[in-house]
Amino acid sequence: MYDLKIIIASTRPLRRGIIVANWFVEEVKKYTEFQVEILDLDTINLPFLDEPKHPRLQQYTHEHTKRWSEKINAADAFVVIIPEYNYSMPPTLLNAIDFVYKEWNYKPVGIVSYGGISGGLRSAQVCKEVMTTVKMVPLAEGVALPFFEKRIVNEVFQSDELVDKSVQTMMRELEKWTKALKPMRSPDF
Repeated sequence: MYDLKIIIASTRPLRRGIIVANWFVEEVKKYTEFQVEILDLDTINLPFLDEPKHPRLQQYTHEHTKRWSEKINAADAFVVIIPEYNYSMPPTLLNAIDFVYKEWNYKPVGIVSYGGISGGLRSAQVCKEVMTTVKMVPLAEGVALPFFEKRIVNEVFQSDELVDKSVQTMMRELEKWTKALKPMRSPDF
């Protein structure tokens, strides 16, 4: 079984992304090869990057960084749930990525983006560029949810056949990449 961390990037008050995240977590339960843990950046509440040394050295001085390092290091794969802010990714996610380095290396990541007409795709694209810099492998396949607010009924996200198919496609690819990349994280590789 692989350790999948689902990162909820939005920390805004009254955020709607938590509804998308709750729906996605239920969808992922269908994939028994993954053990899921949610990492909600709102409750994790990392400060603005405050470590004195570069994260590649892994010489962390703050407990919040050590805890974050342990969570990210334990993961085999990630799914990030992100909105789009001004054609870009949330600064909270960029900050969370910047806190550590080696812990992200050689791990696949799927992206569930949401927003207006673009479905958060511009955010996803910016996010992919950053992720490759820390040696993550962002999937080409993802889940984009345009006009997602129209799909929320009684605080529950309502999927459809097309969205469900995109989840299935992304999760199949995530499983393949998770299996393929695990050996690269071995000290003997």
